[in-house]
Amino acid sequence: MLKIKTERAGDVVVVKCAGRVVRGEEATLEASVHSQKGARMIVLDLSDVEAVDAGGLNLLVSLHRWAEANRAHLKLVNPRPFVHELLTRTHLDCVFDISSLDDALTVLGDCKRQKIHGSDGLEAAISLLG
Repeated sequence: MLKIKTERAGDVVVVKCAGRVVRGEEATLEASVHSQKGARMIVLDLSDVEAVDAGGLNLLVSLHRWAEANRAHLKLVNPRPFVHELLTRTHLDCVFDISSLDDALTVLGDCKRQKIHGSDGLEAAISLLG
């Protein structure tokens, strides 16, 4: 089962996914992202995604196209090693902007990095960017 938690800070949306992004489970994630019209950046936090199959990859590509058509940027953050390897082997790492929490924090600079702690670090980093 795929669980979704969405947080918005201005025109930046963090969609935290937990579970499996697989065929038959796409509707929840798709509806969550499609409801974010007007967002400048949509961040899919994949840190709690256990598995992705071909249907899940198809959904991610579809969401990427939807974001572009709606003048938004779709960013994948914190994929587990298995998910990151799958994106790399299918050459989708060239399509998606993929980064870790550390990468996002590096963008913010060292002084802001010290203010961000714990599991809510991603949401804090995104709110600082927005």
